[in-house]
Amino acid sequence: MVKFQNMDKKMGQIEAFLKRYGMDSLDEAGEVCLSCGMDVPAIVREIQPICFDDACWAYTAGTAAALSSGTAEAREAALIMGEALQAFCVKGSVADERQVGTGHGRLAAMVLSEEVRCFAFLAGHESFAAAEGAIGIVQSADKVRKTPLKVILNGLGKDAARMISRMNGFTYVKTRFDYKTDELAILEEKSYSGGGRARIRCYGADDVREGVAVMERENVDVSISGNGTNMVRFTHLVAGAYKKRCLERNKTYFACASGGGIGRTLGPDETSAGPASYGLTDSMSRMYGDTTFAGSSSVPAHVAMMGFVGMGNNPMVGATVRLAVAVQESRDK
Repeated sequence: MVKFQNMDKKMGQIEAFLKRYGMDSLDEAGEVCLSCGMDVPAIVREIQPICFDDACWAYTAGTAAALSSGTAEAREAALIMGEALQAFCVKGSVADERQVGTGHGRLAAMVLSEEVRCFAFLAGHESFAAAEGAIGIVQSADKVRKTPLKVILNGLGKDAARMISRMNGFTYVKTRFDYKTDELAILEEKSYSGGGRARIRCYGADDVREGVAVMERENVDVSISGNGTNMVRFTHLVAGAYKKRCLERNKTYFACASGGGIGRTLGPDETSAGPASYGLTDSMSRMYGDTTFAGSSSVPAHVAMMGFVGMGNNPMVGATVRLAVAVQESRDK
């Protein structure tokens, strides 16, 4: 029996989405996935075990639609999954207004595109959400890419970056920024594992200028910036400043603000932002973001509160990429 959070507020648009792809119900969508050997809820819960039921059903609908569409490419499958995720947004909610579901599809499609060579998590480095997302992307995206995707973490604090690297098996890149010449020097590179995780390069910057220099050195094409403690000291500022640099040299850069708008550390009361605002982080993310998510990077309940499904934004990126890849692999068999 199909049952999930806020079901009564979502079924109208969900059924309309399913009908566009020739299905009458979520039960039928589940059967389509199983007939192709895909246990979608199991895959979703493997990525984030504490996700809500609605996340499993949203990805079931998206996977079934991608399979039914006849698409043979993971990038196209990701865009269809974005449509499904958007159908699971509560009408009139923050997530609906921001088109968060569609944004997730666009972001995953970018990661799977050959034009994108480097993906950056602009991390707070005080949480492991970015690390979890980086691991998921590296494990999935390269299965269908011709050129391996470069993934970096770029956050505030060199000691924090070293610790994140050591605990996750990443490669720590120690840098020094010359403020007189605007030059970034690599002082040390240390890999804390010998496997695929070592491909993830983790930088710790002293300030915004050094963070932007890291983005330029790695020639970042797509980034996602978190909403942790350092969002007004580092993450949003680095993304916005780097966006300006890219525009000046006609480089394409897709910037996503993850978690922008929940205002949990700089809310309306603390910034005199007014009763209709979600705070300073909301305003900052809207200034540079090509797409802005809503809710926590890692906590399902925070995302659900914004009118979306109960799954952290970073794990959701991994789930969208992984299932889109699975659709292509199913077609290639």
